[in-house]
Amino acid sequence: MSSTEASPAKRQRTDDAHTNRSDIWKSDGSVVLQAANVQFRVHWSVLAQHSPVFSDMQGLPQPAEHHSVEGCPVVELFDDPEDVENLLNALYTPSFHCQDVLPFPVIRALVRLGRKYDFKYLFDSAVARIASELPTTLDEYDTKTALFYKTIEEYKGLTFDLISLASESGIMTALPIAYYRVLKWGVARLLQGVDKLDGSVAFLSPLDLSRCVIAREKLLMKQFQPGYSLGWARKWAFDDCTGSTVCSSAREGVLAKYMDQALMGALLRPSELKGFKFCSACAKHAHDCIISGRKKMWAELPGVFGLPAWKDLK
Repeated sequence: MSSTEASPAKRQRTDDAHTNRSDIWKSDGSVVLQAANVQFRVHWSVLAQHSPVFSDMQGLPQPAEHHSVEGCPVVELFDDPEDVENLLNALYTPSFHCQDVLPFPVIRALVRLGRKYDFKYLFDSAVARIASELPTTLDEYDTKTALFYKTIEEYKGLTFDLISLASESGIMTALPIAYYRVLKWGVARLLQGVDKLDGSVAFLSPLDLSRCVIAREKLLMKQFQPGYSLGWARKWAFDDCTGSTVCSSAREGVLAKYMDQALMGALLRPSELKGFKFCSACAKHAHDCIISGRKKMWAELPGVFGLPAWKDLK
């Protein structure tokens, strides 16, 4: 297995009984990075080329007692070894982070360390991938399959993890639609978290949880107000219906589904009501009301979560 593959690095013991050597160990490397008890031998030139932080670090004088390994200075990083490994894989093999689908840990590493050490290209590429999955326009949102990710390897709890990453890293544009996605699961899931396949549980931070719980109540009420996605079902404002009994029953059914069951329909698509039968006139009114209502709701979505407007988030 090469030193640039994405699988977990095999560890070899170094001369220090308390450290392990990563597979990323370049025989002609000029610096050893150590994260926790894992060491990586790489090149100052590669780090400095892509990171102003490492470029500045390279020029600092080393103290006389500075630890070295095989003649290379050791630079201690207070980062997760897995993040460091994924970052170095991306640096040494560009195709590593340009795959159609990437595991979340790789994206997390490029965001965290890309931001911390100013690996601008790697950071920007990871943020762009997140933005493609959690868009800032309604048109982009409508082109996506609502429940699935296309460029990030999916697993239970991924949306929770993306929210945590975006929140801690200041990727604020990703938060409104990520929050909206998890709201559709209900309060119990928000509070209990999501069990992941590795046995861990994905939770929201207290701040993210508070934003979601408060916003859920706001959205459930707002979606039935005049001018929003389901306001028409609560108060019908048209008089050209040709099937009053059937259409009244359909409107009552919509209210029963979304109001009585407390379902999230703030960004409802017209196609989601295809099971309800309306006359042609009422069907058009409902369609047009949903289209205009969801546009209005999208514009206000960040504010519902206590965030700045879309233009200010960007």
